[in-house]
Amino acid sequence: MKSAAKLAAALALCLPFAAQAHDVWMVPSSTVLSGTDSWITVDAAVGNDKFYFNHAPLRLDGLAVVAPDGSAAEAENLNRGKLRSTFDLQLKQAGTYRIAVVNDGVFARWKEDGKPKRYFGKPEGLAQAVPAGAADLEVTQSLGRVETFVTAGKPSAVKPVGRGLELAPATHPNDLFSGESASFQMLLDGKPAADLDVTIVPGGSRYRDKIGEIAMKTDKDGKFSVKWPQPGLYWIEAGTEDAKVTVPQAKKRRLSYAGTVEVLQP
Repeated sequence: MKSAAKLAAALALCLPFAAQAHDVWMVPSSTVLSGTDSWITVDAAVGNDKFYFNHAPLRLDGLAVVAPDGSAAEAENLNRGKLRSTFDLQLKQAGTYRIAVVNDGVFARWKEDGKPKRYFGKPEGLAQAVPAGAADLEVTQSLGRVETFVTAGKPSAVKPVGRGLELAPATHPNDLFSGESASFQMLLDGKPAADLDVTIVPGGSRYRDKIGEIAMKTDKDGKFSVKWPQPGLYWIEAGTEDAKVTVPQAKKRRLSYAGTVEVLQP
């Protein structure tokens, strides 16, 4: 069961939305705080419904927190439970923190003595995991980002990472209000991701007859806008694939993005 949950979490990170069996997300205890030296707790999970812990914890191996000044901030009390992972973060600086779990690995499948075998992990472990001359070997490079944003005091600019699929907010991600429009840009390796399908899903689906998802497509500059229908948590998802691999055995690269934002009542 543990290995199945691990694989589900791994696949959820590396596969585009249409091929996923489960969704991934992070939810902070607060997204906006009045001052510095405050603490937040972040939940991270893989599940069937947005923001409900009903399947497996999200692994925190690739956790990366960028402080407002661009330095790396250290999370504390990392824990992986049965249904969710958690960690604490002290907001020592004023401004906006970018909190992400980044998956950068490979997924391989092959046959050994007629039986299917799989490997998911770092590229450097591929040679040891896969025997020489493995039959029907397929290797896919994956780069996934699961993230959220938290601001202490006055918001600061969210700078692009420049690698993989990411959200570049024109409207600050901690300055969103129901009934108002917000503008974003999707970037792929730091460049506009044009004609990309973006799915936005409000939380609370357990209490609605319909999921209420909003389907968007980026323009030629990778930009899209959304008018928030109601306050609450929202999940922003996008995925694509290309052939820009850096692992010799891989033929394609799968990229995914899943972000959580909070929309407030004006």
